[in-house]
Amino acid sequence: MSSIDRIGATGQMQGHLSAIADAVEGLCDSDLTGLSDDELTDTMRRLEKTLRRASVVGHNLIVETVERSLPGKLGHKSLNKLLIGVLRISAADASVRVTAAKALGTWHALSGQSIPADLPETAAAQRDGDIGADHARAIREAIRKIPHAVSSSDVTAAEQILAELARSATPEDVEKAGHTLLAHLNPDGNLTDERDRKRLRGIRLGRQVQNLMTPISGHLDPETRALLDPILAKWARPGMNNPDDPESPTGAAEHPGVDRDQLAAAAGRDTRTAPQRNHDAFKEALRALLASGILGSHRGLPVTAIITMTLDRLEHATGVATTASGGTLPIRDALTMAQRSHPVLVLFDHNGRPLHLGRSKRLATADQRLALIAADGGCTRPGCDAPATMTAVHHIHDWSKGGATDIDALTLGCDGCHALIHDGPGGWHTRTAPEGTEYAGHTEWIPPPHIDPDRKPRVNHRHHPKVILERARRKANAHKYADTMSRREQPQRPTGSDGADEIP
Repeated sequence: MSSIDRIGATGQMQGHLSAIADAVEGLCDSDLTGLSDDELTDTMRRLEKTLRRASVVGHNLIVETVERSLPGKLGHKSLNKLLIGVLRISAADASVRVTAAKALGTWHALSGQSIPADLPETAAAQRDGDIGADHARAIREAIRKIPHAVSSSDVTAAEQILAELARSATPEDVEKAGHTLLAHLNPDGNLTDERDRKRLRGIRLGRQVQNLMTPISGHLDPETRALLDPILAKWARPGMNNPDDPESPTGAAEHPGVDRDQLAAAAGRDTRTAPQRNHDAFKEALRALLASGILGSHRGLPVTAIITMTLDRLEHATGVATTASGGTLPIRDALTMAQRSHPVLVLFDHNGRPLHLGRSKRLATADQRLALIAADGGCTRPGCDAPATMTAVHHIHDWSKGGATDIDALTLGCDGCHALIHDGPGGWHTRTAPEGTEYAGHTEWIPPPHIDPDRKPRVNHRHHPKVILERARRKANAHKYADTMSRREQPQRPTGSDGADEIP
């Protein structure tokens, strides 16, 4: 670059930085009290999008610093040390930024040609301002854990799926979706040998310490976890079995003797953490088991492990099955559990929805709930990962407004998401995706304007990662085919008699 070009680039960069500084100063001095509620939330969204896009500039600066070998020139032992010294940031922050730049930045070969980012779809989403650093971190962690034996096309499809999800979900949603996706790409995890699982299984009870508490640790095999999840879903519900609340109901949450108003009030006062609720549930459940051995029912169904598997996996006895609590377990373990249970057959239509099971009463039958557990897998609101054991049957069209209790008009929703459905300014609405659409028959949730001004219907794929994996694979193949056809249609460059390109 000539000195004139360098001066021009410097002036341009300084102009951009001065504009940013002036804009930030203006925003800091702005009076927000004059904004309406809608304007306030819109301002928050626009500012967040701008800050996310600014992260891309940070990646580019790190890339340029490395490609110039600047740390060594300035006497720093590493890039991280340079960032700590120049920016006065923590070592942890420097490490996060460098890791992000390696995966999302635009690097260059020795010839100067740009090299595609390791996570191109994630990098594009961040450049658009749709995702932030935490979204990108969740995607990187999920991709990093994919075994090397998985094909590169599946890895590419997985990154596309998570990046697409991140554009409309939270980082926690992306992280949990990544776990689900890994379970399908690598169903046996790192423990591919059944003997390894048997060797590692165990629960260790430590010695009582001075305050008489007993530490507990260990590993549960997949079958034990599948048996434990539905019990905790019922007995560790917020408000239940709280030893610090004299008004907290004890026993099972849906026992006929439990006052629903009392439970709701206790849940509002419940400040326990999830591990504390699990502990209290264990104590009360063990007490009840020792006293009577009866656990009762949960949301209209017996407290048991409800397992869903596809026919092809059943026939080949390979892969994984899913539980109503959102867990996974090998088909072999599921078949072992089935030997001691009564199987329930659920038939689905071509859209993957259960066949008609109608009812004129308001409450859904146990058979309808079993069908929905197999079909929906959990709460159907986009971004929610609540398993089926934490949901209630929801009328897609409100019962009070003439909605029928038919299987094709029902869906699953957790208590928190169900409360979001109302006619107020911030209310969500539900509907069934019409025939001819990509997800016909599935439940679509329509967000309020402050979430999405366009109110575009959304479908939750958290409990069916295979569906979006196949969708992303089809899109990737379509793009590949389009690129191939485009190259074929491009006119060939003329060549000389010796086959070399002619120089004009």
